[in-house]
Order: sequence, then structure tokens, then C-alpha cells
Amino acid sequence: MMDALIRFKHVVKKYGEQTVLKDFSLDIPKGEFLTVIGRSGCGKTTALKMINGLNVPDEGNIYVEGKDISGVDQISLRRKIGYVIQSIGLFPHMTVEKNITYVPDLSGQWDRPTAKRKVGELLEKVGLDMSYAKRYPDELSGGQCQRVGIARALASNPEILLMDEPFGAVDEITRKTLQGEILHIQKKLNVTVIFITHDIKEALRLGTRVLVMDEGGIAQLDTPEHIRCYPKNQFVRELVTSV
Repeated sequence: MMDALIRFKHVVKKYGEQTVLKDFSLDIPKGEFLTVIGRSGCGKTTALKMINGLNVPDEGNIYVEGKDISGVDQISLRRKIGYVIQSIGLFPHMTVEKNITYVPDLSGQWDRPTAKRKVGELLEKVGLDMSYAKRYPDELSGGQCQRVGIARALASNPEILLMDEPFGAVDEITRKTLQGEILHIQKKLNVTVIFITHDIKEALRLGTRVLVMDEGGIAQLDTPEHIRCYPKNQFVRELVTSV
């Protein structure tokens, strides 16, 4: 495998008496779209939040771009990483434009003309137009809010995009449209995506590789085709036969 952009090395994470990640090691190369699936409580979100330092391992190390993230500035680290969650987390008192430019405004990245241009570009990438820029989140549908959440995550031109069940709360038609758009964005920008889902069909459609997690470890890590055709154990077999 090519050099890892993200590396987990013998990571252990405990919450009280419960060990959520057990000697977890994983390499994610640049430009990969890694989908992650498993039962609730198997450690998916815990692992995801370790990449941007929101969770800290009890043992082991996590590297981004070859650097142990425990020794880097956490604010600088998070500026390289977009984060999209199911609940979206848009600021209700801010317009769509202000939501999208929030992080660049904090760091003084964009002047006003640049911000306006970038907002237009980002809205176009997620299938919206500039007429949405002055609206507030409560004026949008769930699918539109999710698109704005993705645009906001892309605003700082991240190298890594973390997505935690981002399409779980939208209807099936909107979900399929958003899946197509995130695939297009990922290929166009060559951003590295780690995407958690509870939907095996979504995992197999989107992933260049699929990580199946079970009880804090890796049940199988493989291409969608190999996951379908050569499930490694009964748990993976049951997942793919439900498709």
C-alpha cells in the first residue's frame, strides 16, 4: 500500500470498564474513500473522532501526514479536516453564507469578495445556487441543510473529510442524490473521505474500501467486490446477504 495519510497504530480506547477499541491498527492512503460499518458501539465514531483529536487514545498512536497528532497544534490539525455529522450542526442564527464562511472568517482566510465567490462555488459543488446564501437553516429542508453542512466542511479546503452517518436523517431519494454528489466531489477534489454508515448498500456503493468493524476491531477491510464475494466471517456474511 502507498504511504498512509492517516495511520492508527495499536490504538486502545476505554470508557470506564468498557474497551471500545482493541489494539486497532489501520492505514488510510491519500485519496481513499473509506466507508466504515458495524454494530452500534463497535467503535466507529470513537475511531473517527480520534483523527481530528476530539477523542484521545489510552494507548497507541495516530498519525496524520506522518506526524503523531498528540504532538501537533490541535487547531491547525482541525483546519485541515472537514467534519460532517448527521445532525449537521448549522448555526441557526446565521445565514447559509455565514455558516459556510465561519471557519475561514475566524482565521482571516478570505476577504469579502473572495468569500462571496467561494460561497457560490461551494454551493454549486453541493447542488445548490446562490439564492440559498441569504437563507437561514430553518428555511431549508433536511437535505438542503445537509448539503450546506458539506459545503461548510469543504470551505477550508480540507485534505480529509470525516463523515459520521451524514445522510442517515434524509429520505431515500435525497440520500441517493447526496451519495452521487459526495462521490463526484471526492473524485474532483481528491479529498480523503472516512464515511461512517449503518447502511451496507451505502457502504458498498461509496467505498473504494469498506471497513467492517466488530467489537472494537476490524472484522474485514477490503474492496466492496471482495466484501460481497468473500466475506471473512459470519458477521460480514450476514451483512452482505441483507443487501
